[in-house]
Amino acid sequence: MASERGYPKDPGLAARMGLTLFLLGLLYVVFIGVLLAVGVSFVLVIVIAGGLLFCQYYFSDKIALFSMHARVVSPQEAPELHAIVERLCALADMPKPRVAIAETDIPNAFATGRSPKAAVVCATTGIMRRLEPRELEAVLSHELSHVAHRDVAVMTFASFLGVLAGMITRFTLYAGMFGGGFGGGRGGGNNNDDGALAVMAIMLVSILVYAISFLLTRALSRYRELSADRSGALLIGAPSVLASALTKVTGVMAQIPTRDLRSAEAFNAFFFAPALAPGFSISTLFSTHPSLEKRLEQLARLEQQMRHQG
Repeated sequence: MASERGYPKDPGLAARMGLTLFLLGLLYVVFIGVLLAVGVSFVLVIVIAGGLLFCQYYFSDKIALFSMHARVVSPQEAPELHAIVERLCALADMPKPRVAIAETDIPNAFATGRSPKAAVVCATTGIMRRLEPRELEAVLSHELSHVAHRDVAVMTFASFLGVLAGMITRFTLYAGMFGGGFGGGRGGGNNNDDGALAVMAIMLVSILVYAISFLLTRALSRYRELSADRSGALLIGAPSVLASALTKVTGVMAQIPTRDLRSAEAFNAFFFAPALAPGFSISTLFSTHPSLEKRLEQLARLEQQMRHQG
């Protein structure tokens, strides 16, 4: 199925991701309009939030490697891993990213970086030990799809509104607690009441915007995971192999100590498969990934389509 060079496109998923980004943009415009209407000066908040997200965008590869205690390896140190990445990059007609290994028993992989030329793809020792070479290739094909489609940049900008709303909520709360509200303290009781109402209104709007943007961003994340599954499977022409790897990784994850899983949950947005500890957590309630069943169903449909076309 990979007769053409490069990752195949998925118009359906692309349309859903485009709609989600449009809704986030619309929410952003409405939010700014409300703030302007009530007379809030939010320039400083935008500068701070924008600065944080710029650092996240520009240094995403370094942050991820540092957080996962991973290191970049040379072809001499990991010849098999480099060979897989080189083959996939040739099929995808994309520059080869840096290759890294994380010393952890959690079976997973991730790719990050602001662009294909500044990307890094990383496999854990746990996944390299447990998967067959063909399965590991399927996982890395999935990860390189994220790089090819610039998913890190997309998700970073998509999360901007949530960060902005969260910071405005905090700034407004502090202004109400320590600054006497907006315009309060100089014109008597009415001004104080108006200031308190303004603080409350801004906080409620910010909280609502944060909640909606959070849900939309998580939906976008799940769409991009399905898109990477599809693109990665079609690039190597073997959806069943990716399904096998996904099933193995998810099954082994259940055997990892809960403490280790909980420490890794913060990196789920990067991972091939989420590290979910037993019991309730934010990750299980608002997952960054589709369910295992949904991912396997898509791969099974792709396998059937390829057989019919073959």
